[in-house]
Amino acid sequence: MTKDFLSSLRPALVMALLFAALLGIAYPLALTGIGQALFPFQANGSLIQQDGKVIGSALIGQGFASDRYFTGRPSAAGKGYDGLASSGSNYGPTSQALADRVQADVAKFRTATPDRPVPSDLVTASASGLDPHISPEAAFYQVDRVARARSLSAQAVRSLVIQQVEQPLLGFIGEPRVNLLELNRRLDRFGATSPK
Repeated sequence: MTKDFLSSLRPALVMALLFAALLGIAYPLALTGIGQALFPFQANGSLIQQDGKVIGSALIGQGFASDRYFTGRPSAAGKGYDGLASSGSNYGPTSQALADRVQADVAKFRTATPDRPVPSDLVTASASGLDPHISPEAAFYQVDRVARARSLSAQAVRSLVIQQVEQPLLGFIGEPRVNLLELNRRLDRFGATSPK
């Protein structure tokens, strides 16, 4: 009986070690190598650099407070756009705290643009709290405020937004969106080169 047990144990141990090496070492290394070779930007976190310094990621939202910049969705992740505390607020639709925050955000946006309804994504947080995109409607809503703050024509800023709209994948997966960090970076470059 002991001999049968030992003869059965050896192939089981060999197979366990083989699959541990194959699936625990070889497969992850192969996928990492393929990712680095074919998609290095994405595999390294889609980091955006300026003057040799990382200023953000195309995948993680950032807070922009100045009127000179387009602002994104509110973030409930930590103190705002904290990747270590990614989550929503867990407030339900009947939460008074949520209603108060949304009303305050709507009032803030209405002071700059009182004649139009505020797009919902400017006053509602995403589930992760890290969404880097806004809808084209939310970007167009902010054009007049940003143009005024930068002494640019509204039409020039609107054209810049149009150029930054990303279309759905394959034309039907997802919705049109605008990456906020890229839009604000283009806005800085545009403002530096255009006449006031």
